[in-house]
Amino acid sequence: MHIVKQLMVIPGVVAAGEYAYRGDRFSYEGALTDEFARMASILCRANTLSVNMQAEIFDSFAENIGCRPVQGWIAHGDQITICAVGNYFAFIENRDELLNDVMTIMRAKVGDVHDDLLVNLYAKLGGDTREALY
Repeated sequence: MHIVKQLMVIPGVVAAGEYAYRGDRFSYEGALTDEFARMASILCRANTLSVNMQAEIFDSFAENIGCRPVQGWIAHGDQITICAVGNYFAFIENRDELLNDVMTIMRAKVGDVHDDLLVNLYAKLGGDTREALY
């Protein structure tokens, strides 16, 4: 079963989806409009890049402390929490134990994110990771 479908059967998951590194493609299920899902895809891509940049900066001052490679991120709001692992995201209600359930599934299904974020996300798009990415 696809990770998005598995997440959507959990009570309290508002929406779940997948976004492309380039930011121009996304897919989702749940209570989002197409425009909101597009913005969520852009938000997730930007946050993923930002978190990875911050981890690299932190790692340059204190090497090998376990911050890299970044496996994902979580943004906790007043009523909704957004979590992302790899290039998958989920919008969930703030309820006890729901975040643990969602993150357990996401980490089990996505697996480890490798050290080079760009290569990892580009490979998921079907790109040739041996070619220059810049």
